Amino acid sequence: MIQTDIRPMPEISGWEEFLEQGEGYLKTATRGYAGRRKIFTPEILYNLIAMAIEKFVMAALMRQGSLPCNHTMADLVEAMEALFPDLIAEFREDLLALDRYQEICALDTFHIRPPSMDEIPAMLDLARHLRNILENAEAQGAPPGGTATV
Repeated sequence: MIQTDIRPMPEISGWEEFLEQGEGYLKTATRGYAGRRKIFTPEILYNLIAMAIEKFVMAALMRQGSLPCNHTMADLVEAMEALFPDLIAEFREDLLALDRYQEICALDTFHIRPPSMDEIPAMLDLARHLRNILENAEAQGAPPGGTATV
């Protein structure tokens, strides 16, 4: 039997709030993109979408009693892969690519490259896809990736 360092933990309270906040960010980004108002620049839409994804991941992790080491997309992906193997394999690289628009964690390597408006639909689809995978896994009561219930 293979033993892992990941052990079932009680859920961390407040995960429902993170899920609700993720829905709010995604709804705002979706409406902002559809409305094409001047206030919703590609950079603002990117940030709303990234926040939605972060909130969805945090909700799933917290429900399992886990937290990521940090909140970059790389850290969120790593935490998801540790708890839910294979769940995000098909779009892992797309999630990691989101970090390339804003590398702001270190002052010496501070870099921002705003996305174009043409890149926003794929980002919206990515956020929706992640949300749907997590929702479907929970609704079925089946462990996403075979290890835990979201």
